[in-house]
Amino acid sequence: MKFLDEIEVGTRVVLGHHTFTQDEIIAFARRFDPQPFHVDPEAAKRSHFGALVASGWHTASLWMKCNVDFRTREAEAQRTKGERAPMVGPSPGFSNLRWLKPVYAGDTITYASEVREKTASKSKPQWGILKAYNTGTNQYGDLVIDFETAVLLERRA
Repeated sequence: MKFLDEIEVGTRVVLGHHTFTQDEIIAFARRFDPQPFHVDPEAAKRSHFGALVASGWHTASLWMKCNVDFRTREAEAQRTKGERAPMVGPSPGFSNLRWLKPVYAGDTITYASEVREKTASKSKPQWGILKAYNTGTNQYGDLVIDFETAVLLERRA
């Protein structure tokens, strides 16, 4: 990951991919979203989805995992080259989360993030806020999830 000053608005990165399995869909849903169309394949067949689908929270959680894995790989690559990776602070939140299409067992979702805005902090000049538009797209090119995020990111200046 680059320092806030070095990032260009419009930059898009693919964070990673994940293929959802029936077993993991059920396991996640049993713990966090136990609705019949997430935990019971037979009940899911009778639902408006027609088959078992992943919880939207599951699809969002996998975006976060891909995001953290991507940032970890980027930071490690920088350290390998003898460079210092920027510190990433907490997120002040996200907005406009939409689950646009169901994610079925066997679907592979590609997660990406595009920089939309960056703002230097007035009160803490070593930090700024990076805003991004985040997506998950299935193997057919259909957008299944999107949302906007903000994160505190260290500035080099």
